[in-house]
Amino acid sequence: MKLPNADRAIIPVEKLRDYLLSRESEEGRSKAAFLENLGYNRNEWSVIEAHLRSQILPLDAEEVAPTKYGRKFIIKGPLTGPAGATARFVTVWIIPVGHELPRFVSGYPDKPR
Repeated sequence: MKLPNADRAIIPVEKLRDYLLSRESEEGRSKAAFLENLGYNRNEWSVIEAHLRSQILPLDAEEVAPTKYGRKFIIKGPLTGPAGATARFVTVWIIPVGHELPRFVSGYPDKPR
């Protein structure tokens, strides 16, 4: 299944610039290092936003157990960064209760099985 309303998904700048691509963020530090290896950087956060929209959102989504905040979805797939390297990446999305548009929550490297 595709993520509902994926074409209108909300990807907050703060989630990308100040969390996912930030070496200063305790939680985001290892994610930033991973993404830097793919060629992403904090100053050009719009590049990863565009890549999430073009490379990840078109992929199939898996709906996981609903939370009190809304419907939660996982999308896993290859992400090719500006450096030309590709790695498997997991993204988490939520459609908050009472809303229609999915919102980016987090992303992290997909661990090999």
